[in-house]
Amino acid sequence: MRGHPWVTLITVAVGVMMVALDGTIVAIANPAIQKDLHASFADVQWITNGYFLALAVSLITAGKLGDRFGHRQTFLIGVTGFAAASGAIGLSSTIAMVVVFRVLQGLFGALLMPAALGLLRATFPAEKLNMAIGIWGMVIGASTAGGPILGGVLVEHVNWQSVFFINVPVGALALVLGLLILLDHRAENAPRSFDIPGIALLSGAMFCLVWALIKAPAWGWGDGKTWAFLAGSVLGFVLFSVWETKVKEPLIPLGLFRSVPLSAGVVLMVLMAIAFLGGLFFVTFYLQNVHGLSPISAGLHLLPLTGMMIVGSPLAGALITKAGPRIPLAGGMAVTALAMFGMSTLDTGTGSATMSVWFALLGLGLAPVMVGATEVIVGNAPMELSGVAGGLQQAAMQIGGSLGTAVLGGVMASKVDHALPGNWKDAGLPPLTPAQADQASEAVQVGVAPVPKGVPAEVAAKITSVAHDTFISGMSLASLVAAGVAVVAVLVALLTKRGVNAEAGAGVGHI
Repeated sequence: MRGHPWVTLITVAVGVMMVALDGTIVAIANPAIQKDLHASFADVQWITNGYFLALAVSLITAGKLGDRFGHRQTFLIGVTGFAAASGAIGLSSTIAMVVVFRVLQGLFGALLMPAALGLLRATFPAEKLNMAIGIWGMVIGASTAGGPILGGVLVEHVNWQSVFFINVPVGALALVLGLLILLDHRAENAPRSFDIPGIALLSGAMFCLVWALIKAPAWGWGDGKTWAFLAGSVLGFVLFSVWETKVKEPLIPLGLFRSVPLSAGVVLMVLMAIAFLGGLFFVTFYLQNVHGLSPISAGLHLLPLTGMMIVGSPLAGALITKAGPRIPLAGGMAVTALAMFGMSTLDTGTGSATMSVWFALLGLGLAPVMVGATEVIVGNAPMELSGVAGGLQQAAMQIGGSLGTAVLGGVMASKVDHALPGNWKDAGLPPLTPAQADQASEAVQVGVAPVPKGVPAEVAAKITSVAHDTFISGMSLASLVAAGVAVVAVLVALLTKRGVNAEAGAGVGHI
């Protein structure tokens, strides 16, 4: 039993299921967290951004740690740390504590994911690896699809803390199975050093970028602090690039990017994640705060999206095998652009059937991009760098998700700040003081109507109408920006092609 390929697959799938569940579960829980902990709009963004950033920064480094010290040990540490951080979030009493432990979740999740894939590649014979990865992908897809519903049940019938507590027994099960079943596997040519300056430069550059994007609505896009952080980000990326050409074992070998298809694949993943994860950020607030749906109903409304990703992924895989990645990837991003445009037409009176059509189209458009990224990025990398390329693909998606939440969050905040005063005045509501206006704007950015206690029902109805209409205008603009990003991604997809190492590297990057 110990070291058996299929039991190994079950073991690592249990571990990574936590990471897959966490994205969609937390999206459903965000409104409840925001209300319970009195968090600001930017605070709620950091619940997502902190997790994505930690994952993005750490994935490639974590892959090298697995190569150096063994994938079994790295996986077990990742599972244990992820479960412990989840429990700590459930015990948190402030939004700052939630964000800190979300960052820790991301760091341990980064340890877990490449190690799990490394264990599969080392355990399965070549002729069965693709089958294992296919089953693996279905487990992750099912976890993603089940996240909104499970999250809705937990938030509605228990509390938002239970969304995180559920990871503790799952992590304990994965740890026990891992200790009993997993065998240690180490790369023959394991790295003997770590690019600490490279890690620090890349982390600092990405932090400065996302921090500037999140704070810009409050500071102002022309403010010196905003530009200082943006300049710091550019400087960090430049210094990182220079350093990587000089260090013996770089964090990311820049020679990888000499391949145009590989570079296009990485850019495509970033753009896809900006459009998808950035757009999805507002949908949970729209469903719960504007339409007044319960968390479980909101989760059920999102099921067409994740369900179509499960259905579309094997179909996309078969199509890419026959026709190559270029046309399916370009077509997928075109459908994604159409779906985001459709989501820009949602309003306070949109019915469930119409929402489902756009959500399902979004899932169908994303499926080819998720599947095709393996062939494009890993298949165009030299075989000896296939693991780094797999980590790069995952990191690109995490960075894109973080940037998407920040960029589209900035678009939403700017639109609300601009439109709310006029809409408020046009409705004949009493004028707000600057402090009241700021509080009202923050509430409206998440779809909440800032109705003071004790106001007459007629005034409360007017405030609610203004708040929801203003939120809808912001979400509509953010969705149009996401659609524009997806259109650019269509053009980038046309630069991709099947890689010479695609078959040998087929297992990398699906997670």
